Amino acid sequence: MNKNAEAILLVEDNPDDAELTRLALARHGLDGRVTHVSDGMQALDYLYRRDAYAHRSGGNPILVLLDLKMPLLDGIGVLKEIKGSSQLHNIPVVVLTSSTEPSDLQRAYDAGTNAYIAKPTEFSQFLGAMKHVCEFWVNINQTAPQVAGAGMRPSSFGELN
Repeated sequence: MNKNAEAILLVEDNPDDAELTRLALARHGLDGRVTHVSDGMQALDYLYRRDAYAHRSGGNPILVLLDLKMPLLDGIGVLKEIKGSSQLHNIPVVVLTSSTEPSDLQRAYDAGTNAYIAKPTEFSQFLGAMKHVCEFWVNINQTAPQVAGAGMRPSSFGELN
Protein backbone atom coordinates (compact mmCIF):
# COMPACT_ATOMS: atom_id res chain seq x y z
CA MET A 1 0.00 0.00 0.00
CA ASN A 2 1.35 3.41 -0.98
CA LYS A 3 0.99 5.70 2.04
CA ASN A 4 2.13 9.22 1.18
CA ALA A 5 2.32 11.86 3.89
CA GLU A 6 -0.51 13.62 2.04
CA ALA A 7 -2.62 10.74 0.81
CA ILE A 8 -5.63 12.63 -0.53
CA LEU A 9 -6.02 15.70 -2.72
CA LEU A 10 -9.38 17.33 -2.04
CA VAL A 11 -10.49 19.63 -4.86
CA GLU A 12 -13.48 21.61 -3.59
CA ASP A 13 -14.37 25.28 -4.05
CA ASN A 14 -17.00 25.50 -1.30
CA PRO A 15 -15.18 26.11 2.02
CA ASP A 16 -18.03 24.59 4.07
CA ASP A 17 -18.08 21.40 1.97
CA ALA A 18 -14.29 21.22 2.16
CA GLU A 19 -14.33 21.50 5.96
CA LEU A 20 -17.10 18.93 6.22
CA THR A 21 -15.10 16.52 4.05
CA ARG A 22 -11.92 17.10 6.06
CA LEU A 23 -13.82 16.46 9.31
CA ALA A 24 -15.29 13.25 7.92
CA LEU A 25 -11.87 12.06 6.73
CA ALA A 26 -10.32 12.98 10.09
CA ARG A 27 -12.84 10.72 11.81
CA HIS A 28 -11.30 7.89 9.82
CA GLY A 29 -7.71 8.62 10.74
CA LEU A 30 -6.77 10.80 7.79
CA ASP A 31 -6.28 14.10 9.60
CA GLY A 32 -3.04 15.59 8.39
CA ARG A 33 -3.15 13.47 5.24
CA VAL A 34 -5.40 15.70 3.15
CA THR A 35 -4.36 18.61 0.95
CA HIS A 36 -7.19 20.94 -0.03
CA VAL A 37 -7.22 23.15 -3.13
CA SER A 38 -10.17 25.30 -4.13
CA ASP A 39 -10.18 25.18 -7.93
CA GLY A 40 -9.19 23.06 -10.88
CA MET A 41 -6.09 25.05 -11.81
CA GLN A 42 -4.73 24.75 -8.26
CA ALA A 43 -5.32 21.00 -8.48
CA LEU A 44 -3.22 20.78 -11.63
CA ASP A 45 -0.55 23.04 -10.12
CA TYR A 46 -0.38 20.65 -7.15
CA LEU A 47 -0.25 17.52 -9.29
CA TYR A 48 2.32 18.95 -11.72
CA ARG A 49 4.33 20.65 -8.92
CA ARG A 50 3.96 24.15 -10.36
CA ASP A 51 3.82 27.62 -8.84
CA ALA A 52 2.97 27.41 -5.11
CA TYR A 53 3.49 23.63 -5.20
CA ALA A 54 6.78 23.58 -7.12
CA HIS A 55 8.68 22.27 -4.11
CA ARG A 56 6.09 20.03 -2.48
CA SER A 57 7.43 16.78 -1.11
CA GLY A 58 6.07 13.30 -1.59
CA GLY A 59 4.71 11.55 -4.60
CA ASN A 60 1.32 11.70 -6.19
CA PRO A 61 -1.72 11.45 -3.94
CA ILE A 62 -3.23 8.00 -3.65
CA LEU A 63 -6.67 9.55 -4.22
CA VAL A 64 -8.21 12.71 -5.66
CA LEU A 65 -11.64 13.72 -4.35
CA LEU A 66 -12.97 16.03 -7.04
CA ASP A 67 -15.93 18.40 -7.11
CA LEU A 68 -17.45 19.07 -10.53
CA LYS A 69 -18.60 22.67 -10.47
CA MET A 70 -15.62 24.94 -9.74
CA PRO A 71 -14.16 28.21 -10.99
CA LEU A 72 -11.29 28.54 -13.50
CA LEU A 73 -11.32 24.88 -14.52
CA ASP A 74 -14.21 22.58 -13.67
CA GLY A 75 -13.95 19.01 -12.42
CA ILE A 76 -14.49 17.48 -15.85
CA GLY A 77 -11.54 19.49 -17.19
CA VAL A 78 -9.35 18.35 -14.28
CA LEU A 79 -10.47 14.77 -14.72
CA LYS A 80 -9.72 14.78 -18.46
CA GLU A 81 -6.28 16.23 -17.75
CA ILE A 82 -5.46 13.62 -15.10
CA LYS A 83 -6.68 10.68 -17.15
CA GLY A 84 -5.00 12.00 -20.31
CA SER A 85 -1.59 12.42 -18.66
CA SER A 86 0.98 9.63 -18.82
CA GLN A 87 2.29 10.79 -15.42
CA LEU A 88 -1.06 11.09 -13.64
CA HIS A 89 -3.53 8.72 -15.29
CA ASN A 90 -3.14 5.99 -12.65
CA ILE A 91 -4.24 8.24 -9.77
CA PRO A 92 -7.72 7.17 -8.67
CA VAL A 93 -10.23 10.01 -8.97
CA VAL A 94 -13.52 9.95 -7.11
CA VAL A 95 -16.00 12.62 -8.11
CA LEU A 96 -17.58 13.94 -4.90
CA THR A 97 -20.33 16.36 -5.87
CA SER A 98 -23.81 17.53 -5.01
CA SER A 99 -24.97 16.89 -8.58
CA THR A 100 -27.24 13.95 -9.26
CA GLU A 101 -27.83 15.01 -12.86
CA PRO A 102 -27.53 12.01 -15.21
CA SER A 103 -25.62 14.18 -17.70
CA ASP A 104 -22.96 15.03 -15.05
CA LEU A 105 -22.68 11.36 -14.12
CA GLN A 106 -22.25 10.37 -17.77
CA ARG A 107 -19.71 13.13 -18.47
CA ALA A 108 -17.67 12.12 -15.41
CA TYR A 109 -17.52 8.46 -16.43
CA ASP A 110 -16.80 9.42 -20.05
CA ALA A 111 -13.85 11.49 -18.76
CA GLY A 112 -12.50 8.54 -16.77
CA THR A 113 -13.64 8.88 -13.16
CA ASN A 114 -13.05 5.82 -11.01
CA ALA A 115 -16.18 6.46 -8.92
CA TYR A 116 -18.97 9.02 -8.57
CA ILE A 117 -20.47 9.93 -5.21
CA ALA A 118 -23.39 12.31 -4.84
CA LYS A 119 -22.84 14.03 -1.49
CA PRO A 120 -25.46 12.92 1.00
CA THR A 121 -27.23 15.86 2.64
CA GLU A 122 -27.34 14.27 6.12
CA PHE A 123 -24.04 14.43 8.01
CA SER A 124 -24.37 10.84 9.31
CA GLN A 125 -24.85 9.56 5.74
CA PHE A 126 -21.91 11.68 4.56
CA LEU A 127 -19.75 10.16 7.33
CA GLY A 128 -20.81 6.70 6.18
CA ALA A 129 -19.92 7.48 2.58
CA MET A 130 -16.49 8.80 3.63
CA LYS A 131 -15.95 5.67 5.74
CA HIS A 132 -16.42 3.55 2.62
CA VAL A 133 -14.18 5.85 0.58
CA CYS A 134 -11.44 5.51 3.21
CA GLU A 135 -11.82 1.78 3.59
CA PHE A 136 -11.58 1.06 -0.11
CA TRP A 137 -9.53 3.79 -1.78
CA VAL A 138 -7.07 4.39 1.06
CA ASN A 139 -6.84 1.09 2.93
CA ILE A 140 -7.65 -1.61 0.36
CA ASN A 141 -6.93 -0.28 -3.12
CA GLN A 142 -3.39 -0.83 -4.39
CA THR A 143 -2.06 2.12 -6.37
CA ALA A 144 0.10 1.73 -9.44
CA PRO A 145 3.84 2.37 -9.04
CA GLN A 146 4.79 5.97 -9.72
CA VAL A 147 6.72 6.87 -12.84
CA ALA A 148 10.07 8.58 -12.31
CA GLY A 149 9.58 12.32 -12.67
CA ALA A 150 5.80 11.96 -12.40
CA GLY A 151 4.00 15.23 -12.11
CA MET A 152 6.87 17.28 -13.50
CA ARG A 153 5.91 17.82 -17.14
CA PRO A 154 3.19 20.34 -17.91
CA SER A 155 0.36 19.29 -20.14
CA SER A 156 -1.98 21.10 -22.45
CA PHE A 157 -3.53 22.90 -19.46
CA GLY A 158 -0.05 23.74 -18.22
CA GLU A 159 0.14 26.46 -20.81
CA LEU A 160 -2.87 28.31 -19.37
CA ASN A 161 -0.92 29.85 -16.47
